[in-house]
Amino acid sequence: MSAAARRPAIVAAAGPGVGLAVATRFARDGHPVALIARGAPALTAMTDGLAAKGATARGFVADVTDLAALTGVLARIEAEMGPPAVLVWNGGRWAETPALALDAGTFEADLRLTTVGALVAAQAVAPAMRAAGGGTILVTGGGLALAPQYGGAVPALAAGKAAVRALVHAAAREFAVDGIHLGTVTIAGMVAPGGPFDPDRIAEAFHALHAEPPGAWTVERVFDGRG
Repeated sequence: MSAAARRPAIVAAAGPGVGLAVATRFARDGHPVALIARGAPALTAMTDGLAAKGATARGFVADVTDLAALTGVLARIEAEMGPPAVLVWNGGRWAETPALALDAGTFEADLRLTTVGALVAAQAVAPAMRAAGGGTILVTGGGLALAPQYGGAVPALAAGKAAVRALVHAAAREFAVDGIHLGTVTIAGMVAPGGPFDPDRIAEAFHALHAEPPGAWTVERVFDGRG
């Protein structure tokens, strides 16, 4: 096992769909996995499931929209598990509230979940990744970033996914200078087990981005259900 594979893979805002599938995929490569989520019972279920498959997995309870809590838990993971090889930002929620009824505070919280938290987390892990010789930071994107006109029911999510996609594209070159591959997997469809947008199939897209060699990094992979 390579030294990089022994470094942890962190999934922030982990859930039982894409987040868990991505964690499982990186665990298959030998990475110890750190999952961050708000709910302790859900974390326990996910880490127990990973352990049953032979993975080394730990759960860390934190509200990733609380930026101080977010930086604190990332520092704790680094101190206890070492510098991360991979950070996956999986923040986003489907909450159907049209724009005229959308509370500003709720909108700000949703942007922290999709976009602001992604920036803060990337800033937090970048120094350790740089010192360890590099790393990968990946963001779970959404098809509404490509076609926001279809997001009338979920304008906060559409705005957040568009913003985080723009952030990744704008910052990717800056991170690459430090040997960090910053990218996004844009999921252009509804995630559902057993179909074209099965979480395990999506997880392979994340892994494929991570596996790209230096000098051939791409910023975005659009997963359209075909591979």
